[in-house]
Amino acid sequence: MRRRTVLHWFYNINIIDGPLPIVLWSLAAVGVLLLLIRRPTRRWLLVAVGSMLGGAALGLALVIVVDMTGVVGVPLPTPTAPWLAAMFAAIGLAIASFTKSSRRRKVIAVGLVVFSLLSAGLGINAGFGIDRTIGSALGVSTQEAIEGLDGPKPLDTATTPAAPLYASWEPPADMPTTGKTGLLTGSNAITSSAGFAPREASIYLPPAAQVANAPALPLVVMMMGQPGNPQPDFIAAALDEVAARNKGLAPIVIIADQLGDPDTDPVCADSARYGGVDTYFNKDIVAYAKKTLHILQDPQYWTIAGYSNGGACAFTWAAKYPEIWGNIIDISGNEWPGDENEAAAIADGYGGDANAFAAAKPASWLEKNKGKFAAHMAVFTAGENDPEYTQFAASNAALAETAGFTTKNYVVPGADHVVTALRGGLPYAFTELYPRLGLAAPTP
Repeated sequence: MRRRTVLHWFYNINIIDGPLPIVLWSLAAVGVLLLLIRRPTRRWLLVAVGSMLGGAALGLALVIVVDMTGVVGVPLPTPTAPWLAAMFAAIGLAIASFTKSSRRRKVIAVGLVVFSLLSAGLGINAGFGIDRTIGSALGVSTQEAIEGLDGPKPLDTATTPAAPLYASWEPPADMPTTGKTGLLTGSNAITSSAGFAPREASIYLPPAAQVANAPALPLVVMMMGQPGNPQPDFIAAALDEVAARNKGLAPIVIIADQLGDPDTDPVCADSARYGGVDTYFNKDIVAYAKKTLHILQDPQYWTIAGYSNGGACAFTWAAKYPEIWGNIIDISGNEWPGDENEAAAIADGYGGDANAFAAAKPASWLEKNKGKFAAHMAVFTAGENDPEYTQFAASNAALAETAGFTTKNYVVPGADHVVTALRGGLPYAFTELYPRLGLAAPTP
């Protein structure tokens, strides 16, 4: 028990806003000062300054090469360049300090290398802003099991309400002010039926779902990016914000894993290599939600949502299954699943069948299901400083509109591909979607 408690505390350490980054950055700064403080001979000044400038130039060059080659898949956040420049400059100083130096200076130099690597890692991670704890960075969930789900229920037959929920709902005095999140584990876990091995999903229950005689609510199934974890933090924050303006009303959200492993990309497809990812989302999660949650059953109230890699899955499945998903939220989504490495996507996801890969793109499904999207809504967003994905959003929005969706395409001011895209895109998307879901009055 004590070991689990200590591990839980460790995994929950905040690596963005907490004291840990400040401590590590301070130790790295102290290391630099200690190595710089020595008798200032001409030779030492030339070696120290040259090593630091060379290291900084190497860091900046690395950023340029990474962005030019697209090896990461997205533009690096703005803080990446100064952090890498500072890290390599400090490492350059440490290497220079090994020459003709005391044992004490060598120990400090080794420590500086370690603290520089950790400091830059935390600084760059803060620029991405997605992994906020050690557990999240290591792919370890620190969510507690959800409370308040009593297990399977009789199939909820609630369909289209006689009137929009916002018009009839009056929140009770004891309604919480924020939603509740937790892990779907144990008896509440979602079973995968076709060989796909997902990480455990989590759930968000809005304020209105946490009261006696709660109303049947819309459903959202959300996916994060790759690499990434099925964490509820960002969508919970967005929905708490919108629910606070709308009597505590928000959808119930299942945040599920479309990857299985953060280092793999099953390209949103059932495959021999990765198992039934498509089946997990569009059969297993659907059956679980209908059986377990107090939700509206009409597809008008069901939304498939995703960020980045998850956005590509969301668009694909909304195009493929119009009878399930009445709405899409696509935050900085890829143009189609596997667009970053089509050769690997075809080989791993489709057994080498390029025709099957092409037929699985959203555009193909939109064409096959033409005429079935007249009452569907799609919201696409991408960051102003993320030009490639802004173009993806515009292209996919045009495809969706041509197919019959009511479509919104929003460029998030000042945002890039990472945390700013989520924080700007999700509240906008739900604000637009709320009237269709019956959670807010139509905008004039």
